[in-house]
Amino acid sequence: QVQLTESGGGLVQPGGSLRLSCTASGGTLNFYGIGWFRQAPGEDREMIACVSSVDGFTYVADSVKGRFTISKDLRKNSIYLQMNSLEPKDTATYFCGSKGLRQYGCYPPFIYWGQGIQDTVSS
Repeated sequence: QVQLTESGGGLVQPGGSLRLSCTASGGTLNFYGIGWFRQAPGEDREMIACVSSVDGFTYVADSVKGRFTISKDLRKNSIYLQMNSLEPKDTATYFCGSKGLRQYGCYPPFIYWGQGIQDTVSS
């Protein structure tokens, strides 16, 4: 079973940057579709970026395109989310989620989840 651990969140002023990390154990990320999601209070969880793994396909939501970048380091079995030009509307709990073994693509279901990490954008 894959275990995902996020790190790197925190408080940042508008216009600032944060870099989130998600490290996997119990599975090699190259065999899983994996992505970043976020959930603001009172709202549904949304996918904001994803890496398909096999074909290198990446997805970035329109709401963060041009500001957020997803990347992967297989040597560290980790993915990252570089978030630039942060805005108060980006305040949310961010989750790393992956599909099952050899389940690629960026569509549901995602079955393994990290514990979530809070990012707050405020002056």
